[in-house]
Amino acid sequence: MSFFEQLQHATQSEQASLQSIPIIQKAMQGQVSLNQYVAFLTQAYHHVKHTTPLLMACGAKLGEDKEWLRVAIAHYIEEEIGHQEWILNDIAACGADAEAVRHGQPAFATELMVAYGYDTIARGNPIGFFGMVHVLEGTSIQLATHAADVLQKSLGLPKTAFTYLTSHGSLDLEHVDFFRDLVNRLDNEADKACLIHCAKSVFKLYGDIFRSLESVQ
Repeated sequence: MSFFEQLQHATQSEQASLQSIPIIQKAMQGQVSLNQYVAFLTQAYHHVKHTTPLLMACGAKLGEDKEWLRVAIAHYIEEEIGHQEWILNDIAACGADAEAVRHGQPAFATELMVAYGYDTIARGNPIGFFGMVHVLEGTSIQLATHAADVLQKSLGLPKTAFTYLTSHGSLDLEHVDFFRDLVNRLDNEADKACLIHCAKSVFKLYGDIFRSLESVQ
């Protein structure tokens, strides 16, 4: 079994728990409100804007023996930079105030997940951060494209309100292939254990962001 397969197997229950969250189930059936969709985009903005800084921080903490991984991180940054602006454009297409979101504060659950990513890099093992990458990109593939289709129909919004979901559903397919090849090169058991631990934690933290949307009407 490759390490990528081990990672998937080790996080099966956490992934299932995330996918069973009621608001995710409702989104897949087109049963969320416009306010809930905008609330989701708002929290996405507040964590996606940290993707590039987190990748940079991770790359800076790697030792010389991980230069190959630093090169891979540079590739990730090229792919991810500026994606938070796509989210603001979607928010505007929903008729909401994108600038208020830009200058607003994230929900506590979002702030906590972002902080966990930085802490994993700074205080723990920077390799662990790829556990967060696994959660966010893997979830996009499984949920994003389908949710975008059904929500567009149910909410009567233009396609321009779903560029974040639709682009990440397809873009992250390529990213997961890249990610799989990358983590399969890891040969240190401590690195692997830290990555799995981070993934398990982030499945819960990311799930808490969705749970925080339940109270939005």
